[in-house]
Amino acid sequence: MKKLLLLTILGLPFSQYIIAQIPIAKETVLQPVDSSNKKEPSHYHLIGDTKKITDDPAYNFKNLFESDASELVTIGGPRLNPRAVSFVKDYIEKYGNDLTKMKVWGKPFFNMMDDVFLQNDLPRELKYIAVIESRLNPSSISFAGAVGPWQFMPATAIRMGLKVSRYLDERTNYIKSTQAAAKYLSELYTQFGDWLLVIAAYNGGPGNVLKAIRKTGSRNFWDIQYYLPAESRNHVKKFIGTHYIFEGQGGLTTLTRAESSDHYGVKGGYAANREISEAEAANAKEQTITGKYHSIVIAKNLTMDIGSFNRYNPGFDKVMASAKNSYQLKLPSDKMDVFNTRKYQILSESIQFLLNNALTPTDILAKKL
Repeated sequence: MKKLLLLTILGLPFSQYIIAQIPIAKETVLQPVDSSNKKEPSHYHLIGDTKKITDDPAYNFKNLFESDASELVTIGGPRLNPRAVSFVKDYIEKYGNDLTKMKVWGKPFFNMMDDVFLQNDLPRELKYIAVIESRLNPSSISFAGAVGPWQFMPATAIRMGLKVSRYLDERTNYIKSTQAAAKYLSELYTQFGDWLLVIAAYNGGPGNVLKAIRKTGSRNFWDIQYYLPAESRNHVKKFIGTHYIFEGQGGLTTLTRAESSDHYGVKGGYAANREISEAEAANAKEQTITGKYHSIVIAKNLTMDIGSFNRYNPGFDKVMASAKNSYQLKLPSDKMDVFNTRKYQILSESIQFLLNNALTPTDILAKKL
């Protein structure tokens, strides 16, 4: 992998950097087979050894493909389902630069959302729903009447505890609407048990997803996608594309339930509720820590996926934010060594993270808009 600094010097576009960072299937180029008139290819041929630079649009995007189910279990993030490649490739090339800027000016919003989702045992990456729903604009209003950064319709907003009236509309309140979104996403996950179906239901309503499931007899998003409204189908793919732009790889929320089980283990679901295997436990170290540590900062410093960190340390941020403020930290042996080397730096960054998160996002967004 080429380093970001080198890429910056060479002036490569952001989308090419993202593409270069996603796990790659060695020495293969994937060529779509045009077996239908659908926009996304349904399957691919593997074309053997080649190191040539080709005009094949899939060549530089080959590392996003899933060519073998057994390859799903890899170090790092999971690979992109082939049926999303065409859409996500175009999405990254079209929106990569703009969304990279949002990573900077939107940081206070994302920090706040991270805390809300972690407190509700939800994957923090669900915050990217707000990116594709409203571009983080609390004043956003859809043609259908959805309002706010999370684009709640009035009935759903009220059911999630928000006040919606002629004089007060809490759908535009960033913190309250994010808390309502967490509640609604938890409800949808309880119903569907699959994050891609949850994202589709968030956009088009659970009724449309249930109808597609009944028609196909499948609960796999990639099987039912063409029985969903086009907007909901593309909404899921926009979410996946946004996830790759912000995270540089896939994750728990970009997988079907079956893919999640293959990659993370049969107990896939909320990342914070997954258990570690016997082999992982045997190679782990534990120690008690106190102080204002935050999971996101620890994971970043250890170059550890936040989902993996939460799998080792369920409920970490809740405990550390409580009066107890003490936790039996469990990490792979090598990661624990790194933690102890950097623990004071990590604590300092965690405190700064919490202070930054205390900023009021509305003021910053008002300046941006």
